[in-house]
Amino acid sequence: GVPVSEHTAMRYITFYSCIRVRSESLAMLPLNVYRKRRSGKGRDEAYTHPLYEKIHTVPNSDMTSLTWRETMNGHLDVSGNCYSIITTNQRGQVIDIYPWPWDQVQVKRNQNTRKLEYHIYENGMKVETLPPERVLHVPGLGYDGLVGYSTVSILREYIGLGLSVNEFIQRFYGQGMNVGSVFQTEQEMKKETVDELRKQLMEKGAGLANSWLPLILHSGLKFERIPMPLTDAQTLEILRLTDEQICGLMRVPPHMVANLQRSTNNNIEHQGIEYVQYSMLPVITRFEQAMNWRLFTPEERFEGYYVKFNIDALLRGDARARAAYLNAKRQNGIINADEWRELDDENPIGGVAGTVYLVNGNMVSTETAAGQQPRQAGGDDIQPQPPQRNGGD
Repeated sequence: GVPVSEHTAMRYITFYSCIRVRSESLAMLPLNVYRKRRSGKGRDEAYTHPLYEKIHTVPNSDMTSLTWRETMNGHLDVSGNCYSIITTNQRGQVIDIYPWPWDQVQVKRNQNTRKLEYHIYENGMKVETLPPERVLHVPGLGYDGLVGYSTVSILREYIGLGLSVNEFIQRFYGQGMNVGSVFQTEQEMKKETVDELRKQLMEKGAGLANSWLPLILHSGLKFERIPMPLTDAQTLEILRLTDEQICGLMRVPPHMVANLQRSTNNNIEHQGIEYVQYSMLPVITRFEQAMNWRLFTPEERFEGYYVKFNIDALLRGDARARAAYLNAKRQNGIINADEWRELDDENPIGGVAGTVYLVNGNMVSTETAAGQQPRQAGGDDIQPQPPQRNGGD
């Protein structure tokens, strides 16, 4: 019986917490422009590309890149779609990216050209029609691949149940008659005696300090406590079940929204890894592919330009795991000291100490192993080689 829409659903704290966790996780990741090398192996960060400043720092004059991506992902998780209007120069390069409310955009197919069009509205009034090249549209799961399902429409029953229980609790404490205890007697008592007894009970029996003091009754009074009706209604169990269902559908570990009932120090780490792999990685891939498609010209894509999130930033919270990961790359010659220091925002050492690549001493290349003389093993199969002599010695 509680109306649920994309706007009212944000009043339910668990749903809002899931949206906030996912949006902040995406927004905090470094987002850079790269260019593939001509050889096809390796890449270089394209600091001088015009798009680099837009997606990395300031996409428009009103917000930072973090705010822009946080807003976009919030729209995506609530409505199943997020939109940004792209402004380009005469060469087709992006000079401005501005998010637009999801409920102020309609995606339609032109009846004559059969191409998609984005109808842009402002305050309920249509302002312009844009081609797909002018709109960065990241859709979620949908029935036609063009527009995503509204997440709230799928979770409406669960969110409505949670809002109903919260409203019941608020009305219970705000408007209900919460009588904690009753004193019964068959004897007639004067009003003065009742008032004096109530005063003594409030002074001697109320409060935490008096919670375990003995209560002395007279005039045949019998004490009876009234149980909390919320227990009978299983309010807490309903809320807990609703929260777990919402977390499951949003693919957010319960401990990330302050639900630690089934979490331990051991499984929280694995839940965090699963959150990155199965919750955030699909969203990151959606944004990367949409940006590469709409923010670069065909010529730039042919030249090897692309955008990419640095997902390693989600592992920075676990210093031990990150150190072990980087140490393994260092010991196996994948990164050098300067590259490691750059990941930790430290200045390079320079010279051989910073640029040389190291490997473990007991590991050699296959070419080196092939050029070595075989060792004698047991003296049965391998004959020792005679020493080499010079001239007539």
